[in-house]
Amino acid sequence: MSVMLTKSQKDADLLSAQNTINSEIATLEALKKSIDSDSLTDALNMMQNAKGRIIVTGMGKSGHIGRKISASFASTGTPSFFVHPAEASHGDLGMITEDDIVIAISNSGESRELIDILNYCKRFGINIIAMTKNPDSSLGKAGDIVLQLPNNGEACPLGLAPTSSTTATLVLGDILTVGLIERKGFSKEDFNDRHPGGKLGSILKKVSDLMHTGSEMPILEENANMQAVLLEMTSKRLGCVGFINTLGELTGILTDGDLRRCMSADIFNSKASELMTRNPKTITPDAMSAEALKLMHDKKITNLFVLDGKRPIGVIHIHDLLNNGVA
Repeated sequence: MSVMLTKSQKDADLLSAQNTINSEIATLEALKKSIDSDSLTDALNMMQNAKGRIIVTGMGKSGHIGRKISASFASTGTPSFFVHPAEASHGDLGMITEDDIVIAISNSGESRELIDILNYCKRFGINIIAMTKNPDSSLGKAGDIVLQLPNNGEACPLGLAPTSSTTATLVLGDILTVGLIERKGFSKEDFNDRHPGGKLGSILKKVSDLMHTGSEMPILEENANMQAVLLEMTSKRLGCVGFINTLGELTGILTDGDLRRCMSADIFNSKASELMTRNPKTITPDAMSAEALKLMHDKKITNLFVLDGKRPIGVIHIHDLLNNGVA
């Protein structure tokens, strides 16, 4: 059942939204000003040099944020997983090894559920990076490194529901993620290896993953007659033919659009070299599919030949990109 809202209610809702945003921005500004460069560098050094994995743990809303932080690490080249504090006390402590590093998250630093993990880490000499607003808390004192969260209150009007604090924690996790990406020189290719599925995987595919090769590639010698060109274009169904010289180098391209524009009664008396577009736009096999789509869009073309040096090794059509979700 729909409810008619008065203008005053809409104004109140908008004001509430703006206040929430302002509160969270203020907390992030506080984080920006208070972040300790020594602690941050020490944490990044520890994580970069870790022989094992980065184990993230936290209870309640901190745990939800911790799962995202761990997933970001794992997807950007830093092996990581989340361990729930309650499950840790019932056997999952065995998942944590002496080569690992534990990032423990608690806004107050007094989450009782973290005690078993903290004791386990101290017993076996496992380094702890503590994320908390209170360095004098139980978690703060247990941490080998403390990344302090701002004590800036919550956006919640009751001051109780984790809102601004979880935003700051999430951003602090992003700071660590980005720092490790930059230190490790993590590349688009590395990212693609970890994201083969879904929309992101499609965008990160390389041209070599989608191009037509071998007998599927419409290629003729540049002195071919137009009858051969028409047969090649029709049989390969890619709307173009590429032409090579005696060295096997790509010298030109002829598209179905070109044929329509130059159609005449004596077209079959011509050779491909007389009608083809020379020095066509091309791409390399290791280019990202998204780059190929941008080039086609910018140049208003539908095909790109893929070159190894000057020799064609494949061809990619805009439909190959769109059908694979690259858009």
